[in-house]
Amino acid sequence: MLFRLIAHNLAPHKAPLVAIVVLQFLSTLASLYLPTLNADIIDNGVVKGDIGTIYSLGGWMLAITAGQVVCAIAATYLSARLAMGVGRQMRRDLFNKVETFSAQEVGIIGAPSLITRTTNDVQQVQMLTLMSFTMMVMAPIMCIGGIILAMKQDVPLSGLLLVILPVLIVAIALIVRVLVPTFRKVQRQLDDINGVLREQITGISVIRAFVRRDFEAERFATANGALTASQLRAGRLLSLMFPTIFFVVNVTSVGVLWFGGQRIDAGNMQIGALTAFLSYIMQILMSVMMAMFMFMMIPRAAVSAERIQEVLDTEASVADKPGSLQVDRLDGTLSVNSAAFKYPGAQDPVLSGVTFTAAPGSTTAVIGSTGSGKSTLVNLIPRLLEASDGTIRLDGHDIRDVTLASLRSAIGLVPQKAYLFSGTVGSNVRMGNSNATDEEVWAALEVAQAADFVREMPEGLDAPIEQGGSNVSGGQRQRLCIARAVVAKPSLYLFDDSFSALDYATDAKLRAALKPVTTDAAVLVVAQRVGTIRHADNILVLDEGKLVGQGTHDELLESCPTYQEIVTSQMTEEDQEHAA
Repeated sequence: MLFRLIAHNLAPHKAPLVAIVVLQFLSTLASLYLPTLNADIIDNGVVKGDIGTIYSLGGWMLAITAGQVVCAIAATYLSARLAMGVGRQMRRDLFNKVETFSAQEVGIIGAPSLITRTTNDVQQVQMLTLMSFTMMVMAPIMCIGGIILAMKQDVPLSGLLLVILPVLIVAIALIVRVLVPTFRKVQRQLDDINGVLREQITGISVIRAFVRRDFEAERFATANGALTASQLRAGRLLSLMFPTIFFVVNVTSVGVLWFGGQRIDAGNMQIGALTAFLSYIMQILMSVMMAMFMFMMIPRAAVSAERIQEVLDTEASVADKPGSLQVDRLDGTLSVNSAAFKYPGAQDPVLSGVTFTAAPGSTTAVIGSTGSGKSTLVNLIPRLLEASDGTIRLDGHDIRDVTLASLRSAIGLVPQKAYLFSGTVGSNVRMGNSNATDEEVWAALEVAQAADFVREMPEGLDAPIEQGGSNVSGGQRQRLCIARAVVAKPSLYLFDDSFSALDYATDAKLRAALKPVTTDAAVLVVAQRVGTIRHADNILVLDEGKLVGQGTHDELLESCPTYQEIVTSQMTEEDQEHAA
């Protein structure tokens, strides 16, 4: 999986790939030729006292060394660029894939894990790609070439390799075998610590409010300690690698000098040849060491590749099916017939048997107790979740038969959790319509009752918004999100409990301002307060995921016990603060 992933991302970079291999090949050949030249200088120049030979061969050595340096630098530079390109493509593919996920897939994999896979896991594969071209291309050429040239210098002495290489390879292979599950565990624990940290940063106000700092510190310490222990285990295994390699290298050097000295003494070998042989042995062992260094990185990169590929192979539960219609404009006529939704693995559906119709110019409200399925119903319409059963039609089209882009461009959604992105007031409102003029943005802000507080900001539409809208209040966030939907001029408005942070006066003003701009659109409002939806054309009452009542406010007061209970529970507060 690792090499398939790398090969897939290398495919668009064939030209630099060939250039790197050629440059590394030339650089390695130059490195292999230098000990032979050095042997000739010693045997034919130094031993014989031939200064001309020394200068001549020395000049060749300098020229070859310069060429080797140029090739090595160029290969390393191209390798770095190629590795960065591979990393960029993997992050792009992961981002594009995650963008297709519904809440279901994000929930299964987990947001912290997706962040780790897009950052740390990609970095591991990217680093392996870089090392592959700086070491892995060089290592086999140097090893094979070194063996051939060492045997050319002295065949009997080359027999040492038959003992040295198997010992080195077996020792390193045993260490690498233990590293694979350790690195897999490390990556999972990185997910865990990211999850804990993300929760604590997001919920810092709750932690402080309930004085849970010590408890959360202990929870983080537990996750941190587990990760540290696994990394220390991996570190201890890695620490055995280099001592093992250098022990074999040093023992080999002693053996070469010992047996080589005896062969020189017997007249079977020259001093220059022994020097060259020792250099080739070092090059062979260094190539093995480079290969082993790569094997140290491969286990962790392999685990990371598995995790990356898992995301890329995950099929989105909500996607365009073949032959989906690209519709330019939908008029907003919404028809829901026996809609149901059940989470995978859940015993009971959270929504079942919901049927209603919403026409352009009408307002349909949804009310019910917490957990009754109101938000689930809203999320089914733009296909943020896929209905398990039943049909949902917009303008006569089954929403599964039109492209997601067509469907969602016809809908203005204001989610239950008002979320703003880092940028400005203008950039956040223009998410609904990137081509909106300043006048259109201000008009949307007026409707959403947000124009007054935006005008009070010194920068106006250019006023900065922090990530999540942390520098504005909850009510201001909601109103900016409503303006974002209004500026899109959709055919269907979905307000998922979007007025909960507003006071009754602002709520009433906003609903009054919405009427003129929604005359040609259907409006679906989820609310907790009866006062927000009592004048709706049709009110849906949900209880435990089922539609238990449908009609106007007056009709439901007479026929729906659940609605009567909701109204009664809010009557005193509404009578006092918002008498109708």
